[in-house]
Amino acid sequence: MTSTKQQSSPLPPTKSEALRQGAHDAIPVGLGYFAVAFSLGIICRSSGLTVFQGFLASLLNNTSAGEFAAITLIGTNASYMEIALVTLIANIRYMLMSCALSQRMQMGQSFIHRLIVAFAVTDELFGIAIARRGALNPWYYYGAMAVAIPGWAFGTASGIIAGSALPERIVSALSVALFGMFLAIIIPPARASRMIFTVVLTSFIASFVAANVQPLAQLTGGTRTIILTVLIAAGAAWLSPVSDQRKEG
Repeated sequence: MTSTKQQSSPLPPTKSEALRQGAHDAIPVGLGYFAVAFSLGIICRSSGLTVFQGFLASLLNNTSAGEFAAITLIGTNASYMEIALVTLIANIRYMLMSCALSQRMQMGQSFIHRLIVAFAVTDELFGIAIARRGALNPWYYYGAMAVAIPGWAFGTASGIIAGSALPERIVSALSVALFGMFLAIIIPPARASRMIFTVVLTSFIASFVAANVQPLAQLTGGTRTIILTVLIAAGAAWLSPVSDQRKEG
């Protein structure tokens, strides 16, 4: 009976099978990335980036919030330090996601596999990877990356090309689409959590005040964003730590 159970137990997928599974599961992610990155391309075009520059930026920086913040600062001629700090703050949550994925990976995986997976840790790829049962095969993640990353990069390039060809009024209207995406991200959790709603509302008010009240108004937009992000995030963490939220749940 032992031999029968061993024969009936499914074998782990091969590298090619895991690669195909990851690519298959990431098709909706890649399509969604293309649509969102198209709007990002409009912002890139407004900030003066060429098609190649926008494509390369999205190929190497797979994050909507961080890349949008960086490209917006590039358009305002912000310093390298401001761009680096704002991008770090916007993307710092991916460090925690990388740690979680590292704990889920198959035993004995080399540092190179972990490094490649960490290159493209996004909310959506993390979601489909962490939802799989059992240990995470890095080749599954490579398959997902192979679909999602080109969708993001080519979507950005397509947005820049369209922004150069379309009339200015249409380009201006399309540039609002990315802001709509961010609203779609923050509104559902804000409706579900009073703390998140308070943080969002505080961020809006503080950003308006900082842009119009001295001496903060004299600072660059990137510096104001860094200061407000750190202060508001620290205040929210102090008022509602994760341990308290878990007890309530």
